[in-house]
Amino acid sequence: MVCMSRLPDVQRRPLLGAALALAAAAPAAALAQDGAPARALRAAARAGDLAAVRAALEQGAPIESRDADGRSPLLLATHGNHLPVVLLLIERGADVNAQDKQRDSAFLLAGARGYTEIVRATLRAGANLASTNRYGGTALIPACHHGHLETVRLLLTTSIDVDHVNHLGWTALLEAVILGDGGPTHQQIVRLLLGRKAQPNLADREGVTPLRHAERQGYKAMAELLRAAGGE
Repeated sequence: MVCMSRLPDVQRRPLLGAALALAAAAPAAALAQDGAPARALRAAARAGDLAAVRAALEQGAPIESRDADGRSPLLLATHGNHLPVVLLLIERGADVNAQDKQRDSAFLLAGARGYTEIVRATLRAGANLASTNRYGGTALIPACHHGHLETVRLLLTTSIDVDHVNHLGWTALLEAVILGDGGPTHQQIVRLLLGRKAQPNLADREGVTPLRHAERQGYKAMAELLRAAGGE
């Protein structure tokens, strides 16, 4: 790197001018990325207005612009489960892995909400299976927690890490037991996870296994599934 203070004045002035020009251009470039077309695109995506999204894109709206929370048009459309808008944005090249300030992406949010068709679309577009949310969990973990059976079923057709441990020290299997209701849907999720070779004895940070959690909560059917899989 050249130290301008050591250069002769005749050389320093052009370099200083160029640096000032770059500094002035940076805010202008940022503003251009968040002009009226960008705002119109985000508003249309949030509302699920396919025609308005298409019009904004045709006007040159940047597809990866962000709002104050770091949400892209694709993520805003995902929040509303606006599948046609999501599909159009992905077709136009929107990044399905772009994360906002709280680490949601279209893929991760759709997994947590149980928006199975959006998950499917993001998988086709190259969703990062190893990406994690603000809790350190993959898309699979909250899907199991909330009982989104079809989303879980879809995610388990991929190479997603079934034994990933989040910041709480929980796997998808532990969340299905601890945060589930013990009913038929969560029982089926436990069955699917075990069928995908989830480790039945991966314990939480206190050393409590999925089977022990199921027994503590009185989930007899879940406990039977875990015992049959070698749970202790």
